[in-house]
Amino acid sequence: MLLATVLSAPVAAAPQSVDHIVAVVNDAVITQYELNTQVQRITAQLARNTPTPPPRRALEKQVLERMITEKSLLQTAEATNIRIDNAALNRALTRLASQNNMDLPDFKAALEKEGQDYAAFREQVRNEMTITRLREREVDAKIIVTESELDNFLANPSLNMDHQTEYNLAHILILAPEGATPEKLRELQDKAAKALAELNGGANFAQVSAIYSDAQNAMQGGTLGWRPEAKLPSLFASAVKSLAAGETTPVLRSANGFHILRVIDKRGKDVNTVVKQTLARHILIKINEIVTDQDAQKRLAELRDRIANGAEFDRLAKVHSDDGSASKGGDLGWLSPGETVPEFERAMNSLKPGELSEPVRSAFGWHLIQVMERRDKDVTQERKRMDARRAIMERKSDEAFDDWVRQTRDRAYVEYRLEE
Repeated sequence: MLLATVLSAPVAAAPQSVDHIVAVVNDAVITQYELNTQVQRITAQLARNTPTPPPRRALEKQVLERMITEKSLLQTAEATNIRIDNAALNRALTRLASQNNMDLPDFKAALEKEGQDYAAFREQVRNEMTITRLREREVDAKIIVTESELDNFLANPSLNMDHQTEYNLAHILILAPEGATPEKLRELQDKAAKALAELNGGANFAQVSAIYSDAQNAMQGGTLGWRPEAKLPSLFASAVKSLAAGETTPVLRSANGFHILRVIDKRGKDVNTVVKQTLARHILIKINEIVTDQDAQKRLAELRDRIANGAEFDRLAKVHSDDGSASKGGDLGWLSPGETVPEFERAMNSLKPGELSEPVRSAFGWHLIQVMERRDKDVTQERKRMDARRAIMERKSDEAFDDWVRQTRDRAYVEYRLEE
């Protein structure tokens, strides 16, 4: 009787789907809710740079592509035991707050006042830190600059670092999959040409970047910041050399895809030959299949306690350090700015002579750092070689990272379920 009543009763309107899957990436999914959250965040961000937001549908598709790429990178990080713990995340958020002249509670309140979900923002920062650490390990740590490369660089008068023009650039990248068919390449080239036509027609660069670009900074307006000519990929350096501020390159082709650059501004470079050098030593514990992040950090914390209680740093370095400097008691010699990775340099610069750091994470593993002495030194020739090495590394890093991201994305299984 009850069954008959139910069957004969008027059919209620079907409930609206609260959420559904819009893409499958390997063994993970992206939901409509996640996509909506990202689109909302990016729309608010773009509103600061462009008065007219991009069309919702175009932005949604581009954001989904970026989320797919990000998901594949985060899966690679997880599979290789790269994780950002809450303590490291809180330190990064505190730095962000400080850069905005706020403490963390005020920063959180300001974000929420703008309509941003703080928990989602927090996880996005964690994701960005994870990808940065992945890049450091998979790309930056594997870049080698040979002495012959340095000699050739320094012998090229057009790359004289003392008289370099610096460029503030914005960039749009249309990635080309590895092994793309001629038809696919033409489709991507047409996409790049369409983006360029919109720019030449007066469209806002940040808006066009958000709709078209596959670069990691596409949703931040595509800006690359100030870079000297020598640190730009040769393709970019050649293309912007004759451009004035505000001008845009034609579509450029590289192994990774198609590029468009705009010169926001350009300037001459001031050269300072006297630098502050630091005499430092360290103990390095590398991360591998056996030694986890937590293991390495704990070991260094124990070594730090032993040194603080009278143990000799150099003896412990010889026994425990995984670095080539171990045989010298961890001694790194006199270091100039830029000779170490940013995390190491920041920690080292914060120390007074004789002071021990807390365990510091970098692309190479975990470090315990001690500053021995500091001095000012005229390093004209050393600086030229150091600047050249850094320029070559940065150029190689940018090109290698774009290529590595493309390969990682190409290897991922992706199934689209976004409704048209």
